[in-house]
Amino acid sequence: MRMRAKVKRQKAKERKAVFTFAFCLFTFALHGCAVDERRPVSPEAQATIDRVTDDLAAARDEKVYAEASDEWRAQVSAEENRKMLERVRERLGAVKSRAFHSGTEQQNAGGEFSGHALQIAYQTTFERGTAMERFTLLEREGRWLLAGYSVTSDALKQ
Repeated sequence: MRMRAKVKRQKAKERKAVFTFAFCLFTFALHGCAVDERRPVSPEAQATIDRVTDDLAAARDEKVYAEASDEWRAQVSAEENRKMLERVRERLGAVKSRAFHSGTEQQNAGGEFSGHALQIAYQTTFERGTAMERFTLLEREGRWLLAGYSVTSDALKQ
């Protein structure tokens, strides 16, 4: 009887050890995929977002397009870029504040965005409304470039 109890305890310890290892592995795997919520965006990536925001507010749409990644320019023509950014500016106005909502960081060998990519979402307050703003940045030669930008707001549905 004592032998069975001892075997059961040993098996329970082994299951607990396997579960603990799996939990730690899962936790570390997730940590590598998410942007640290205490420091949502690196200073370099944030500088790119700030520069794009300033350029949008000043209607420098051609500059935004010229400085964007090749991937952005392959998906969107200069005219489409101008129309989209103009619409955001006309309907919502300039950014007043933003709060980090979520972010993911990826190291990728293929797919739509190869290389080091950040996808960052903000809950943004504009002059004339609120929106969910999403930036996709790609790191190219040590610089972060805009590879995607979208704004979701009821003000843009009209």
